[in-house]
Amino acid sequence: MTREICLDTETTGLDPKTGHRLVEIACIEIEDFIPTGRSFHRYINPDRDIDPEAEKVHGISRKMLADKPRFADPDVAAAFLDFIGEANLVAHNAPFDRGFINAELLKIGKAPIPDSRWTCTYDLAKSRFPGAYNSLDALCKRFKISLAEREKHGALIDTRLLSMVYLELRGGKERALDLAPSSAEQDRGPVRINAPDARAYGPRPKPLTPRLSAAELETHAAFIAKQLKDKAIWNSLDS
Repeated sequence: MTREICLDTETTGLDPKTGHRLVEIACIEIEDFIPTGRSFHRYINPDRDIDPEAEKVHGISRKMLADKPRFADPDVAAAFLDFIGEANLVAHNAPFDRGFINAELLKIGKAPIPDSRWTCTYDLAKSRFPGAYNSLDALCKRFKISLAEREKHGALIDTRLLSMVYLELRGGKERALDLAPSSAEQDRGPVRINAPDARAYGPRPKPLTPRLSAAELETHAAFIAKQLKDKAIWNSLDS
C-alpha cells in the first residue's frame, strides 16, 4: 500500500529566510491513488505582520489569526508530523512549501523533511505538458476540475484541487476494478446485451479441426478434476 499526502500552505510572504512564516497548512491523505477521506487542517498565528500582497492572495489577515495556535503548539507541529508519518508529500511548486515547513520545523528543533520525500506536481506537469502553462488553475481547467469554490488561494481548497490534479497526472483516478455484481444486479439476474439467438445459426458445415494434442487434453482434464471439480462448466459441455 502506497500512502501519500497532498499538501498546501499559505504564508505571510515569499521567503522563510527573510522571516516569513506559515499561516495555514492543509493535508489530504491518499492511499494507492485513492483519497481516503482523512485530512489535516490548521490556521497558524505567525506572530508577525502579513505582507499586503500575500493577504490579497489568500485573504487571511493577522487579526483573523490572533487566537490561533503557534506552529510550536502540539496541536499544530506534533499533530502535523503525526498525520504525515513517513508518507511522501505531494505539493505544487514543492520547494516553496518544503522551504516554509522545514524552516518552521527547524525553529522548534525538529528535523526537516528530506527532499527525497517530496513530489512536485508542477514538475510532473512540465514533463507531461512541456511548454504549457502549468499553474494549479491551468491544470484544473485542462483536466476539467471545477474551480467554482475557489475565491481565494486557501490551503484547504487548494489541497483538494491539488489531490484531483495529482491523480489525473498519475492516471490513478479510477478505483480498482470490482467485477463482483452488485446486490441490485444479482436481484435482476444475468443481463444480456445484444445477445444473439442461438437458433439463428445452424451447425458448422465442416467442424473445426481440433488444435489440442492428446497430452494437452489430458493435462486439462487433470486440472479440472483437481482444481475445479464439479464446479467446472466444462463438465456440462459436450466433449
